[in-house]
Amino acid sequence: MAGYKINRVTSDIRLCLSELFREIKDERISKLLSIVKLDVSGDMSYATVYVSAIEGAEKTEESAKALNKSASGYLRRELGSRLKLRKVPELRFIPDNSIEKSAKISEIINSFDKT
Repeated sequence: MAGYKINRVTSDIRLCLSELFREIKDERISKLLSIVKLDVSGDMSYATVYVSAIEGAEKTEESAKALNKSASGYLRRELGSRLKLRKVPELRFIPDNSIEKSAKISEIINSFDKT
């Protein structure tokens, strides 16, 4: 049963965070930020959020740094109030450039099709 609860909370946190990313008015945080992966620890103390920006690796790094430094407290408070969780996990944001890498791989594959 515990695994089911963590999976449910993980999906709820992912949905709520994606809504909150659009509401943040900080210029350092990209408006086109997406959550690539979200890991919640077994005791729900920590949530590791892997984020990626469409603008590229530099904007992803800048957004993750701004989220960790100034927006994590706001996001945690909003998660607690919107999801009605007893224990809201501490958020850690890690930049992930897998979207950019997959676009490069796709370009390489498409270049072979043209020849």
